Amino acid sequence: MSDPTRDPITPSTNVREVEVAIAGAGFGGLCMAIQLQKNGIHDFLILEKAKEVGGAWRDNHYPGAACDVQSHMYSYSFETQSDWSKRYAPWHEIQQYILDTVKKYKLRPHIHFNQEVVSAVFNEGTGRWVIKTAGGETLMARHWVLASGPLHVPAIPDIPGLKDFQGKVMHSAQWDHGYDLKGKRVASIGTGGSAIQYVPEIAPDVKQLHVFQRTPAWVIPRDERSYSAFRKWTFKTLPFTRTLHRWRCYWTNESRLWPILNPWMAKIGEAALKKFISYQVKDPALVKKLTPDYTLGCKRILISNKWYPAFNRANVELVTEAVREITPDGIVTKDGKERKLDCIILGTGFVVDPRIYMKSFELRGLRGHTVQEDWKVSPTSYYGITTANYPNMYQLVGPHTGLGHNSIVFMIEAQVNYIIECMKLVKQKGADYIDVKPEAMTRFLGEMTQALQGTVWSSGCKSWYQTADGINFAIWPKSTWRYWLETRKVNEADYVFGQCTGKALGTGAGKAQGSGAGIGALAGEQAMARMVQR
Repeated sequence: MSDPTRDPITPSTNVREVEVAIAGAGFGGLCMAIQLQKNGIHDFLILEKAKEVGGAWRDNHYPGAACDVQSHMYSYSFETQSDWSKRYAPWHEIQQYILDTVKKYKLRPHIHFNQEVVSAVFNEGTGRWVIKTAGGETLMARHWVLASGPLHVPAIPDIPGLKDFQGKVMHSAQWDHGYDLKGKRVASIGTGGSAIQYVPEIAPDVKQLHVFQRTPAWVIPRDERSYSAFRKWTFKTLPFTRTLHRWRCYWTNESRLWPILNPWMAKIGEAALKKFISYQVKDPALVKKLTPDYTLGCKRILISNKWYPAFNRANVELVTEAVREITPDGIVTKDGKERKLDCIILGTGFVVDPRIYMKSFELRGLRGHTVQEDWKVSPTSYYGITTANYPNMYQLVGPHTGLGHNSIVFMIEAQVNYIIECMKLVKQKGADYIDVKPEAMTRFLGEMTQALQGTVWSSGCKSWYQTADGINFAIWPKSTWRYWLETRKVNEADYVFGQCTGKALGTGAGKAQGSGAGIGALAGEQAMARMVQR
């Protein structure tokens, strides 16, 4: 019986050879592409499932959508911007920043849109990843970068009757601006990062808004100050002031880690926030319902100046009773009460666990290894970048690299630098691939598990940082500068450098274009691989 990880693919004009294939054209994928160019690697291709770049900022354009990290930190360190309108940029400014960056670095020729990756299989005979898309493309790549990120598959709750609802249903990441909410009876399910932004924005327009809350969030004030014309002029004219401001933002954010690592400090913050909620909300009964009973920071801390005041409106109801079912014209809670509705908005976030959103995605490495089997207990990798038995495969924002206090773009840049170093090592050593040792990955997981002990993340509450079994696989439980420091250089002792079983394919600009020479080389390689397999 043949082994799919060793069998060469059939030659086809749809086959394209590249040095690097990247999945996703969000902050991660674009950063990877730019740094490849800066390091003299131009033979790469980005596969994007949508019709435009931007990732989360392309999709999340609901009313009030904005970033919860300061504008000057939520951008590339090598591509800072002087004219952000305010300290926390709205979604359209971030999306425009992404579009401008793509244009500046001339990335569009490298991007194939509407090409969702459906399988990636490592071929041991060629030492290449065979990547297939739903659009019919097949790539053969030496290096394979997963940059799709964890926030791209909307989580649709499994509520009885949802599919039978006769009114409008939309997820916050699939907002229909063509649907007029004015005068409508609306339900918002969920009180996470998206809901706290759109609820205050739509409340003045709707007839009635029912906000269904399962667990309250800790919400802190938001610094909404705008940058003055003089400040923007200074940032533009004196670039070093922009750098200084960015570093001030960085260290301000980094200081937020102390209460997370020391729960007793979080308790002090909780006391202040409870007073803040009491000050913002008039009804004492609502104050009690809106006040969390878990440690500050255990779940993601949200920022808003409008969330709590929204519940002072006569047309806004906070519903804490669990949903029993959805009828064709409303929602019934477990106490038997039905609320008639015209529209249901799902502010239910995203499927973060890759074992779920990748369940139908074929990702196969050495000797038939699959992530579905290897990650059966919990997703794990080495610094969230490399995974044992998946040679030349890299992740951006992989397991244990999510943050609860600072900019994920900072982490992405550190990861991209590490990946570039891995690629250089493969070339320097004349190897076909680099593969992290299982014991290195196990050691890293042990370090993460130990570091989580005693933090607010180990205080017992459930969050999207965890698997269904309660394993925290998402968070980096240390300072971000520690991550930067630990990923500056690749520890070669943690890796093996391997050779494929057959003659490796060459790469180059001509072959990357799918030329006849490239296909001929592929056919020759298939013959060689068959000889090796015999």
